[in-house]
Amino acid sequence: MTTANLTLPMHAPAGDHPRLLAGVAVGLLAASIGALYTVFARWGIAHGLQSPDLTVLRFGVAGVLTLPVLWLAWRRDAAQFITRWRVWAAVALLAGTPFGLLMFGALQFAPPSHAAVFPFTAMSVMGMLLGATVLGERLGQRKLAGIGVVLVGLVLVSGVDAASFTARAALGDVMFLAAGTLWAGFGIVLRKHRLNPLLATAVVSLSALLTYVPVYFVSVGVDRLMAVAPRVLWTEVLVQGVIAGAGTLFTYAKMVSLLGPGRAAIFPALAPGLAALMAWPVLGHVPTGAEAAGLALAMAGLILAVTAPTSR
Repeated sequence: MTTANLTLPMHAPAGDHPRLLAGVAVGLLAASIGALYTVFARWGIAHGLQSPDLTVLRFGVAGVLTLPVLWLAWRRDAAQFITRWRVWAAVALLAGTPFGLLMFGALQFAPPSHAAVFPFTAMSVMGMLLGATVLGERLGQRKLAGIGVVLVGLVLVSGVDAASFTARAALGDVMFLAAGTLWAGFGIVLRKHRLNPLLATAVVSLSALLTYVPVYFVSVGVDRLMAVAPRVLWTEVLVQGVIAGAGTLFTYAKMVSLLGPGRAAIFPALAPGLAALMAWPVLGHVPTGAEAAGLALAMAGLILAVTAPTSR
């Protein structure tokens, strides 16, 4: 496999509706995976796990699952890693351990309602701005209006209120914004260097496997994982490790290759609203009217933004 085999075209042809539809389908799948692992993270925590435990399951399982992909790619064309090591290092830093530590660490300071707004706001806004400045994607009024509607929907879904803005929460909010910005940068690097989605997923997963997982086992050990019920542990292995760990990275990377980072960065904003729906059967949480209205607004804004032209 040569480097050329692992690259994707920079821009879709004008009027390429099948490509747009495929990107939207992958984007909805990515948002659904994001909602799924959010709901089951809350479920796992309610059954005795903590955020670091869920993180190690996500990184560890995904790293092991994608290791054969990386090994085969290395055997076929090691030069692509050696000559482009800076690109792969950037991918690992933007979407690997630093992103995970910022996202989960912020929950220690900011309330859950802020987690539904700030990282996704950064993903959407920074994805749009970086796409315009780095890749020349068009910043039209239609796209700006669409993202504005999405952000209003996020606020409604989260139920965030003024009383939740404290000095302690502000530190968590900054961490959320930094995590969202890293994720947006991940999309820019993918698109700019036309990286293969599956290979990018394997690189990020391996980097986290080699960095976060050893630190976890040295500092925390295995007692907490072994103490939970086997049903809980294996459910989280499936959801956090297999579906979310590998699936989130791959679907987002694939979506970037189809839609570009500006459009792709909008889809994660649907995750909080979809999580509110999924929490109904799993956690017994009945969606409120504000949550339903927020999801509807986010969907409308997404359609408005995604169908806007991107090329200058």
